[in-house]
Amino acid sequence: MKLLPMYKLVLLAGIVLISASQVVAQDTLKLTFSEAVDIALSKNLDFQTQSNQMEVLKRQKQAAFASHFPSANIGTTFQQQSGQQYQQVEGEIVVTNVTNEIVSAGLNMNLPLFNSGRRILDTQSARLAYMAGEKGLERAAQQVIFDVSRRYLQVLLDSELLRISLENLENQKKQLEQITGFVDAGLRTVSDQYNQESEVARLESVAITAEVQLENDLWDLSEYLQLEPTVIPELEAVDPTATVVSFEGLSVLELYELAKENRSDLEQQSMLVESTKKSVKAMKAMYYPRLNAFYNYNTFFTSLDDRNLREQLLKVYPQNTIGINLSIPIFNNFQTRLDVGRRNLAYKNQIIQKQSIDRRVFQEVKLAYQNYRAAVSKEENTQVQVLAAEEALNAVRERFRLGLSNFVDLSTANQQLVAAQADQAQALFTLYFQEVQMKHALGTLDVGF
Repeated sequence: MKLLPMYKLVLLAGIVLISASQVVAQDTLKLTFSEAVDIALSKNLDFQTQSNQMEVLKRQKQAAFASHFPSANIGTTFQQQSGQQYQQVEGEIVVTNVTNEIVSAGLNMNLPLFNSGRRILDTQSARLAYMAGEKGLERAAQQVIFDVSRRYLQVLLDSELLRISLENLENQKKQLEQITGFVDAGLRTVSDQYNQESEVARLESVAITAEVQLENDLWDLSEYLQLEPTVIPELEAVDPTATVVSFEGLSVLELYELAKENRSDLEQQSMLVESTKKSVKAMKAMYYPRLNAFYNYNTFFTSLDDRNLREQLLKVYPQNTIGINLSIPIFNNFQTRLDVGRRNLAYKNQIIQKQSIDRRVFQEVKLAYQNYRAAVSKEENTQVQVLAAEEALNAVRERFRLGLSNFVDLSTANQQLVAAQADQAQALFTLYFQEVQMKHALGTLDVGF
C-alpha cells in the first residue's frame, strides 16, 4: 500500500518541475490561423527579402520604359584663368596678362532613333522579370502558409493527444477507486489493485510526455513566428473532420496538369526564361549601327567682356546645335561578344532550371497524392478501430465486474482503445494536413487552407 504515495510523489515532482519553468511572467496571445500567417509574412526572412527585391525589379522596369524618351542633362561650370589671355581687339589678337573668370552653362539632350530594337527588348525583358518576381513572391507566401499550417496543426494535434491522455488518466483513476472498493469487499485480490496503481502511474508519465511534446511544438511555432520569449500562443481550433475529399477520381497526370496551371514558381521560371531570351537579343543589337538625335545649347560669361552677366549668357554667346549621330561598331575589344556570351549562358541556365522545376513539381504532386490517398484510407480504418475498441472495452469491463475476466484483459482492452483514439486523432489531422499539402503541391493553397 506504500507504492501509490511513492509514485505520486515522484510524478508530482516532475509536474512541478515542468510547471516551474513556465512560472516566469508570460503573456498569452490568442491566434487564428490567418493571424499567424500575417505575423509570419511580416517576419519571414525569405519572404521579406523577395519583397525588397521587388522594389529593384520595379525600378528596372521603370528605367527600361523611360529609355524610350529623350535623356536631358543641364551642366554649369565656373573657372578662373590667370596668365596670358588672348583677346580680339579691333580686328587684332592681343595677348595680355590678366585674370579671366568664366561661367559656362549648357543643356544636352539625346534621343535614340534606331538601335535594332534594343530598347523594346530591354523593356519587355524588364517587364517579364518584374512579373516573374511577383509570381516568386506569391509562391514564397504559399510556402510561408504551408510552413505555418504544418506547425499550427501539429500543436492542435498535440493538444488533442494530451486531452486523450488526461481523459484516460482520469478514467483509470476512477477504475482504481472501483478496484480498491472490490479489494476492500474481498471481491478482488490486492494484486489487481497494485497493477492498477502501476497503470495509473504509467499514464501520468504518458500525460507528462504529451505535455512536454505540446510545449516543444508550441516553442517551434513561436520561434517560426519570431514571437517574444515571454509570449505563449493560444491557437484557435480547427475542425479536422471538415476535410473535403476533393481529389478522389483524379489521376496523377490530371493533377500535374492542374499544377502546371496554378504553380506560381512554374510561371515564374517560364517568365525568367523568356526575359533572359529577350535580354540576349537586346545585347546582340549592339553588333549593329545605332542612330541618335541630339540637341545642345551652350553659353558662357567672361570677365574680359564688359557686358553684364545676363546679356552675355542670354544674348551674346548662346549656341544651339542640333544633329544626328550615326555610330557603327567596328571593333570594341570583343566586349560585346563577352556580354552576349554572359547573357546567353544565363538564358541556358534558366532553361535548365525550368526543366528541374518541372520534374520537381511532378514528383511533389505524385508524392502528395500518394500520401493523401494513404491518409484517407487510414482515417477510414481508424473509425472502425475506435468503434471496435470501445465495444471490446465495454464487454471486458462487464466481465471484469462479474469476475469473469482478469486485470490483464481489462488493461489490454483499455490500452487498445486509447491507442485507437490516438490513431484516429493522428489520422484526422494527418488527412487535414495532407489536403493542405496537396493544395501546396498544386499551387492553390491560400490562408483559408
